[in-house]
Order: sequence, then C-alpha cells, then structure tokens
Amino acid sequence: MGAGSVFAQPVTPDPGHPRVNEVERRIDRQQARVDRGVSAGQINASQAARDDAKLGREQASLNKDMAGDNGHITRAEQRNLNRRLNRGSATIHHQRVKGGKS
Repeated sequence: MGAGSVFAQPVTPDPGHPRVNEVERRIDRQQARVDRGVSAGQINASQAARDDAKLGREQASLNKDMAGDNGHITRAEQRNLNRRLNRGSATIHHQRVKGGKS
C-alpha cells in the first residue's frame, strides 16, 4: 500500500461527536433553508448556486478537519466553521427577505 492510498480513504465521523454533529446539522439546515427559499421564490437560481457552493466548501472544510483528527474536530475548528456558517446564514436570511431580487 502506497502513502497516497491512506489519504484516499473516506473519513467516517464519530456519530457521537457533538462538535461534528452540530456543524453537520447546521450545514443541513442551511441547505434546507436555501431549498425552501428557492421553492418559495425568495431565492433565485444564481443565489442558490452561490449558496450551494459556499455550503459545499464548508462541508469540504469539515471533512478535511475530520481527516486530520480521526473523525473529530477541535473546538477551534468548530469555532471557525461556525463563524463562516453564521455569515452564510445571514446571507440566506437577507436573500429570503429581499425575495430573490439580487
């Protein structure tokens, strides 16, 4: 087995790890808010694509952080992810209030 094959293995999160679970729930809830905003006509397609890309980057960041610590994340990593998710949440809220006029 070569050194590169170790990094190809998927990271399995610890199902009981509260920091990972909290961040994953936030990402899922934000995705659901974007989907509801699109179906309600509050978020247009370009905004949804931008939001989806941001949430994908946050998920990738979470996966990278988990890979470095056996499926866990540190408090600092959680804090950084939550700060970015807070900004994303505010963006989604603003888009839904404006009603897709951006």
